[in-house]
Amino acid sequence: MAARTWVDALLWPALVIGACLVVSGCAAADTDCKPGPKVKNQDWGYVDVRSAAHMFWWLYYNTDNLPAASSTPTPLILWLQGGPGGSSTGFGNFQEIGPMDVSQQPRNTTWLSVANLLFIDNPVGTGYSYVTNKNAYATDVSMVAADLVTLLKAFFNCKTDLQNVPFYIFCESYGGKMSAALAQALYKAVKQGEVKCDLKGVALGDSWISAMDYVNTWGPYLKATSLLDHVGLQAVQKSAQQTQAAVDQGRWRNATELWSRTEDVLEEFSNGVSFYNILGDKVKFEVSGSRTPNLGNSYIEMLYRRHVSPLHAPSLAELMNGPIKKYLEVIPEDVTWGAQSGEVFAMMAGDFMKPVIDIVDDLIQNTDLAVVVYNGQLDLICNTIGTEAWVHKLKWPGLAQFDTKRWKPIMTKEKTVGFVKTVDNFSFYWILNAGHMVPADAGETALRMVTMVMDSQR
Repeated sequence: MAARTWVDALLWPALVIGACLVVSGCAAADTDCKPGPKVKNQDWGYVDVRSAAHMFWWLYYNTDNLPAASSTPTPLILWLQGGPGGSSTGFGNFQEIGPMDVSQQPRNTTWLSVANLLFIDNPVGTGYSYVTNKNAYATDVSMVAADLVTLLKAFFNCKTDLQNVPFYIFCESYGGKMSAALAQALYKAVKQGEVKCDLKGVALGDSWISAMDYVNTWGPYLKATSLLDHVGLQAVQKSAQQTQAAVDQGRWRNATELWSRTEDVLEEFSNGVSFYNILGDKVKFEVSGSRTPNLGNSYIEMLYRRHVSPLHAPSLAELMNGPIKKYLEVIPEDVTWGAQSGEVFAMMAGDFMKPVIDIVDDLIQNTDLAVVVYNGQLDLICNTIGTEAWVHKLKWPGLAQFDTKRWKPIMTKEKTVGFVKTVDNFSFYWILNAGHMVPADAGETALRMVTMVMDSQR
């Protein structure tokens, strides 16, 4: 589709459009928005979160889909993609929750129908975000969280109309690890008066919170679902145990390599089961652009191909580097969407296997935020058994009550589409008939869940 045609398609009735470019000096309290292309009910721009580190954000306003008489401000949802290196403005927006899909058709289950949406390409180097010095890449979730707090400080200083609306962080996969760290850092920044926003909660979707709780449960899960036999189970568990030993000894990069080897074994004995939906197609590797990133280590490259390249399918890359880049107008000419994602992934490799259960525990016990975990029934990489395993490692005093409380079904059109259980400020959603990408696999159920989460805080 030609660029002009795509822009015309974007201006479907539920969207009206503007843009705002935030550049250097954004961390300052008196940050100004520098006008960009004039459209209605959208804003976008860059924040220089550090020297040589430029982070891109894209905001969609909801104006037409909520009752005009509502006295409750329309919430704002921030969506963070996984990877690390997956683009929120690309994959999350056009393939999961945004108002239009990759084919530029309206999405019936867009989260824009219930909230304003903010997409951030994070960590720096992801999507349209970019670095001009290789030393500017983030290397762990603490650095990622600090960059995001810097961006959000500038964002809310710019968008004063959103400072007092309920603000939620939703995410997926490795985005959950980053979101937990962000929620913890942002909560403190808000309490200290450094950031002006009404943070209400964080929802961790199929999130890589504790790597080994997932790696250790891949085999049993696939055996129980007839995707591994006993021989395969033994092989996978042997490799998982080697990975566990490296984690126990703090050999983090070696643990990352052994994680990759465990995936090799799993693929061999399952005949290529999909990590993202066990009932989906066999593993396929697609790398957008003209090259496969040379990341220095074969196991890092394999992990990248398995877990980041699917977020950069050629059709999406063509859209983002063609019509969308032209439409946005503020993307530097020499910046290619997704071109630095391999480096983003590689620079975080030493952090992949480190758990952040303690951060989730802190959010539950020491904040008034809604802390939500949701998981797709058919996900393998972050399977529900593994999620339940790390949840049971929480030191939260309410865990015993949570274990004994009965879950409640979630119904849509007289059909059970999931279950939910809530104790104190912690909720767990079991989403049926969905894999790793819950909004893509079960859009109606995901939208229902989002509404339930936000309604619980009103």
